[in-house]
Amino acid sequence: MINIPKGTKDVLPSQVYKWHYIENVARKTAEEYGFKEIRTPVFEHTELFSRGVGETSDIVTKEMYTFLDKGGRSVTLRPEGTAGVARAFLENGLQGGALPFRAYYLYSAYRYERPQAGRLREFHQFGAELYGASSPAADAETVAFADRFLKRLGLREISLQINSIGCPECRAKYQDALRDYFRPHLSEMCPDCRVRFEKNPMRMLDCKVEECKKIAAGAPHMLEYLCDDCRAHFEEVKRLLSGAGVAFTVDPSIVRGLDYYSRTVFEFTSKAAGAQGTVLGGGRYDGLLAQMGAKSVPAVGFAAGIERLLMVLEAENVPIPEPRGVKCYLAGLDAAGREKAFLLAEELRGKGISCETDLLDRSVKAQFKYADKLGAEYVAVIGESELLSGEAELKDMKSSGSVRVKFEELAQYLSKR
Repeated sequence: MINIPKGTKDVLPSQVYKWHYIENVARKTAEEYGFKEIRTPVFEHTELFSRGVGETSDIVTKEMYTFLDKGGRSVTLRPEGTAGVARAFLENGLQGGALPFRAYYLYSAYRYERPQAGRLREFHQFGAELYGASSPAADAETVAFADRFLKRLGLREISLQINSIGCPECRAKYQDALRDYFRPHLSEMCPDCRVRFEKNPMRMLDCKVEECKKIAAGAPHMLEYLCDDCRAHFEEVKRLLSGAGVAFTVDPSIVRGLDYYSRTVFEFTSKAAGAQGTVLGGGRYDGLLAQMGAKSVPAVGFAAGIERLLMVLEAENVPIPEPRGVKCYLAGLDAAGREKAFLLAEELRGKGISCETDLLDRSVKAQFKYADKLGAEYVAVIGESELLSGEAELKDMKSSGSVRVKFEELAQYLSKR
């Protein structure tokens, strides 16, 4: 037997309704905010992620599924959604259309990392991207969108933390301050952090190694180095969120894990989400398109892991409506009855009524047992006497009562119940 690859998971029919629940809430909320769905390829040229996500990020240095195709080209399974959407935005000339451009996605992504609760090598994300607006209102609206989505799912034990990591100008001064702080501690830090020290010291703040985390806890905060424009931008974001009734706390330690962020960054966390805590994260990334070799376009967005959301929904005991069983099971008592049941089932399905009929030549007792497992609301029994009278005996599986219904009136009868 060939088993499923490590870090992947089957979504069985008995559980997929939970995924549909999250996806339906995501789509509804996105469309209320004017976002339309975008779908991009599952693999892209590797350079897209090394330039867009950042060469110093853990994703690029450790976690990407990268391989050579038959033409010798390096391609990578998407490790996140933003870079692919940015590429599609540019390649399809969407910057020349109506701005701001708003898009959301629901798709799989891939990272080679140690599987753990809510984190797999193949995982799924709901994300939203807004291009063409640099105002604080765009940041606040994006955060409010994420907040509304999580609350609409039924999550209540979540909290929002926000921060500003400034623009390239004020961040350069901050990086100098970080190097001054970390330099005396380099010998105590992990090899990755020693590389980050030279290339991007802000990535040292996001290290997961325990000793590095302890040292980073005493590092200076970006908020102390914001330029006047970035400070004013952040203050306006906070004012708008407060006005919209979105509760938050300022957490200077948030830097996010990808190199393309600037100014506003945010995370929604839950104690039910395990060691990592984050259920949704995002921020502004005005320099992403410039990193990809195009003209700079302001952008802001977020992403949430579906598996992580499912875990938190379960931990918070959020009720997810289970799908109803089939409306009607048509039980044929003999060969002629099974044929009539088959034809009636096709007629009912054509009129939008879900139904099943016997395909295994079961006994009537076995058919009723199967119908009960399906959660069928009604069972229509068709045998010799029913064929002669032109009526099915329709049994209500909840009340156990039964009525006789003409074959041609069966669809109308069921549609009213």
